[in-house]
Formats: sequence, structure tokens, C-alpha cells
Amino acid sequence: RKLVDITLNILKYYIRSFGMNYNKIIKLVKETNKFIVRSEQLNLIKKKSEADFVTDVDIKISNFLKEKLTSMYPQIGFFSEEEKGCLTDPSWILDPIDGTTNLVYGYNMSSVSLGLYKDGVIQFGLVYNPFNDECFTAERGKGAYLNEIERLHVSNRRSGESIIEFGAGSTRKHEADENFEIAKNIFKECIDIRRICSSALDLCFIAAGRIDGYFESKLKPWDIAAGSLILSEAGGMITDYTGRPIQLIKETSVIASNGIVHDFLMDKIHKC
Repeated sequence: RKLVDITLNILKYYIRSFGMNYNKIIKLVKETNKFIVRSEQLNLIKKKSEADFVTDVDIKISNFLKEKLTSMYPQIGFFSEEEKGCLTDPSWILDPIDGTTNLVYGYNMSSVSLGLYKDGVIQFGLVYNPFNDECFTAERGKGAYLNEIERLHVSNRRSGESIIEFGAGSTRKHEADENFEIAKNIFKECIDIRRICSSALDLCFIAAGRIDGYFESKLKPWDIAAGSLILSEAGGMITDYTGRPIQLIKETSVIASNGIVHDFLMDKIHKC
């Protein structure tokens, strides 16, 4: 009897650990639409620091997804921008609103970013923009998709025909001279520069071939967890400023690209 109980518990754990219902998770994340698009107004807007906001929408989404995901998969931890704690393996890594300033100002370029961190890597990533109902997803080894239908692949554009996105760090204005000097030097040799101000969407837009590269000096794990897998599964490349693989256990610099313009971006960054 004891052996049977042990076997059943192992089986239940196996199912819960590896029998992930990603379709159900996608549906769950899309339910956050009700907190964002259908919200009549943003309440309890606070400044965490200069130019860094948190709203009741951030908190509601974080609480909602934590409750639902913990109920579905109680053995998986939870690591969120609004509830940091420690990253354990396995864990969900959540940014409830990536682009909160965009949300506050009605710019409509914000996203919910959710990654499943397991065995030291991201196994599943989802980035959802509720304003245009675009949902970018990827499962490790199985490709990246837009709205579960369109297979994503990065562009084949070179530096001279590329569009490059960059993050200036609105809370780090003391770094403005260096960041904008890099952007200026890149701008002189590409088609144009963009500032979307949602790093999760930046990575997905490279994955979709809409832009070709992105760089930012300091990003948190929840900024890039989901998007990094989506980009990689779409054939793109992501490293830190030294060319090493990004780390999800600490703040990191990021260069992301279609692969072709990666050395170009790294060269411009290192020359400043």
C-alpha cells in the first residue's frame, strides 16, 4: 500500500511538472485583458522612483496570475516584478505590465510577460499585448508563434538596412550621454532608431522581423525571460554586452538581434 501511494505521488508530480497545458496558460494570460483594456481608469498610481511607475493594474495582474498559476501548478515557484523574492527552479517569471509608463500615458504599447524557468533555462515564454490582441509564444525546441498560428522568424537585413531599438533607462538619466551616443553612432549607419519602451515587445518584434536589433545596458530577469526564448526560437540571438549568454538570476545588459547585425551592435557599444 505504501509503495502504491509513493508511486501515485511520483506520477502526480510527473504529470504536474511535465504535462504542462500551455494552451490553458495562454488563455489565462489573455484574461488579464479585463484589467488593462477594459479598466475605466488607472488607480493608485505611485512612483517607485523617478519616471518609474506602478499601478493597481500591475498589482491586480500579478495577484491574479499568481493565484491561478499556483492553483494549477503548486510545485512551481513565482517570481514577479511586483513580488521579487528569490528565483527558484522551477519558477514562473512574470512582468505583469512591461511598459507601465506607456500604460499610464495611454501609449498602448505594453505587455504581460510570462516565462517558465525550469532546469536552469526558460522552457516556455509568452508575451501578450492586450491592446492589439497579439500574443507571442514559444516552447523550447518547438519554434515561436504569433497568436499560435503564424510561425515567427527574424529578418535577414544587414546593418545598413536595419531598424534598431534601444532602451535608455528612464530611471537612469545619469547614463543618458553614453546611451544616446551609442544610439547616435548606430543611427548614422542604419535606416532608423526606435524607442518602444517595452523590452518584452522589443524582443518579440525582432522575432517577428519587424525590427532587427535592440540594446539596453541594464535589464531585470522579468524584462527578458519570456522574450529571450521567443527570440531564440525565431532564429535570433541574445547576449550581454560582452557576448556571453544572458543570466536570469541578476540584472544584465542585453544585445538582441536577428544575428546578422549582432557584431555591428556590439562594435558600436564597445567604441563608446
